[in-house]
Amino acid sequence: MVDESASITTKDSHLMKLFLSHLVRRLDVDRRNTRVGLVSFSTNLKTKINLNDHTSVKSLETAIADLGTPDGLTNTHLALKYVRETLLTSAAGDRSNAPNVVVVLTDGQSTLQGHTKVSVNYTYRLHSYAGLVTVCTVVQAVVLP
Repeated sequence: MVDESASITTKDSHLMKLFLSHLVRRLDVDRRNTRVGLVSFSTNLKTKINLNDHTSVKSLETAIADLGTPDGLTNTHLALKYVRETLLTSAAGDRSNAPNVVVVLTDGQSTLQGHTKVSVNYTYRLHSYAGLVTVCTVVQAVVLP
C-alpha cells in the first residue's frame, strides 16, 4: 500500500518509489515464487498492480516508476479494507497456499487514526488464519545502494 495523499512531498514520493524498486529487486519475482501487488491510497483508492500482473522485476519497476502524484486525504483505514476485499483475493492473483505480507508506505499521518487502528487489527485477525504474516508500516524509508 502506497500513500499518495497531499502530505507526501515530491521528494517523499520519489523515495517511496526508490524503496519499492530496491525491495522488488530482492524478491524472487522472476522465478514466480513471489507475487507483488500495489494499492495506492489517498482520498481515492486504486489497484495499481494486481498480484498476477507482473512476472518480472523489470516490469514491476516500470509500473512503480509510473505511480502518480500525491493529492487528497490519507484514508489508510479504507486502503486496508480495500486490500482485504480486493487485492487479497484469488481473482487478483492471491494464492491460498502462500503467506501474505501487507506493507504500508506512509508518512504516518492517517486522516482517521482511530479507524486505521481498528482496520489494522481486523486485517491481522481476519487473515492470520489464512496466512497473513505481517502488517507493517514504513513511516520513513532509508534507501541504501
